[in-house]
Amino acid sequence: MKFWVVPLAVIGLLVFSLFLTRIILPSQLDDVTPGIYCEEELLDLADIYYVIPKFDNISIDGEWCDDILSRNKELAMHGVYHSFEEFGEFRDEEYLQEGIDIFEICFNVTPKRFKPGNLKFDDKNNWIRNRMDVDLRWNQVFHKVYHCSDTGDFPNWLIRLF
Repeated sequence: MKFWVVPLAVIGLLVFSLFLTRIILPSQLDDVTPGIYCEEELLDLADIYYVIPKFDNISIDGEWCDDILSRNKELAMHGVYHSFEEFGEFRDEEYLQEGIDIFEICFNVTPKRFKPGNLKFDDKNNWIRNRMDVDLRWNQVFHKVYHCSDTGDFPNWLIRLF
């Protein structure tokens, strides 16, 4: 037997296992907010919406919230403002609470999951883990994560394939 067969078989098995994991685990949609266009197909495809509470300084509210709720998806919080590397620096509880309050007013539910914009998360923000689950880079590896604006590390069409 050639020396490269076993390592190649192991790599193939790992890739196949990752592929199956991404099919089984719930798919996610990042950047859900009225200020970012999102294709209807993506809204239908995803199981979990990561919602930006206050994008471009405009809070989520009204009919938009009702429409999102009517889709019966799990809802999670995606930053507060989703500014560039927003949680790459320390943010205090008051800052996070602003986003939680907007989220609760819109959906009448407290977010249980949180994903920082651009996945930047300074260790000084670890206190957030006491309030809710925090999803970072490994979450993106094991779940199919689409983006409304198709601006993720990989394009949505590639995420659909793998």
